[in-house]
Amino acid sequence: MSGAPAPAAGAPAVRLTALSHGGGCGCKIAPGVLQEILANAAPGIIPPELLVGADTADDAAVYQLNEHQALVATTDFFMPIVDDPFDFGRIAATNALSDVYAMGGRPILALALVGMPLDKLAIETIRAILEGGASVCRTAGIPVAGGHTIDAIEPIYGLVALGLVDPAQVKTNRGALAGDRLILGKPLGVGIYSAALKKGRLDAAGYAAMLASATQLNTPGQRFAALHDVHALTDVTGFGLLGHLLEICRASRLQARLEWARVPLLPGVLDLAREGHITGASARNWASYGGEVSVAASLDPLAQALLTDPQTSGGLLVSCAPEAVAQVLAIFGEEGFGATEIGVLGDGRVSVEVR
Repeated sequence: MSGAPAPAAGAPAVRLTALSHGGGCGCKIAPGVLQEILANAAPGIIPPELLVGADTADDAAVYQLNEHQALVATTDFFMPIVDDPFDFGRIAATNALSDVYAMGGRPILALALVGMPLDKLAIETIRAILEGGASVCRTAGIPVAGGHTIDAIEPIYGLVALGLVDPAQVKTNRGALAGDRLILGKPLGVGIYSAALKKGRLDAAGYAAMLASATQLNTPGQRFAALHDVHALTDVTGFGLLGHLLEICRASRLQARLEWARVPLLPGVLDLAREGHITGASARNWASYGGEVSVAASLDPLAQALLTDPQTSGGLLVSCAPEAVAQVLAIFGEEGFGATEIGVLGDGRVSVEVR
């Protein structure tokens, strides 16, 4: 694949991706480094109403309000993954709202988080970023009810996202059971695409595929909340598929077996990876958790890079009983997703086996 997509009308003279040292969820601090930072941190206040906190690396906090309502609270922000400001805003907002859906919640409002280099970006460009984010919130049926702005060295945008869920239907990453099937809602490869885009090697078709994936709201999560046989739920973002699957394994004390041949990939991603368009975040991810993963020697050498590829606004990862697979896939399909069953969970040492 070659050639960059033509810039949209009104695109900024300065490339947004040139103003940041990383982009999208590839900006995340590597899992191992994050564990070091948080190690031995003094425990905070943990009221009984806090149903989900920081102890299991879940996607959002959940605080019970009453018998039938709990507040889902999360925040997510990052530097540009694309150069078009409107598209950047859309991707960042979709990614932030995903954490509410991943807890089984329904978004109710958002607050904008904005840091922009005012000496480098035109006001029109910054406005377009915010308009992109607001357009996604309108699609989700929620207002952007406020926010906070600062003058920053690199462009940063994201949301505080709030939602509601029935306390009895909260989905976390710790409820998975041995025998559960693993279903992935979106194909992998956004990080590969973004690396190729930065080097001018992503064509218009690849850009369109990246945008379609990264701006698709993970709305099936709301419906999975009511399914008793959906035992665990998360979304795949900056730590890659392996990293977020390991979070389920650790929290649920299980082992995962992943079928590489069944893992869906975005069009052309393997070719781009063979050209060397692999993010530094992929290597940092593997360095953080590779000791808990075994990859069959017979697999494509690029499997490791793709399974650790940081996904910006990636798909939902569902752990469900075997008898619920058809229903889960049907819900994904009704919401416009081509989800795929990719593996199984079982008893054993916490780890992931890729074969």
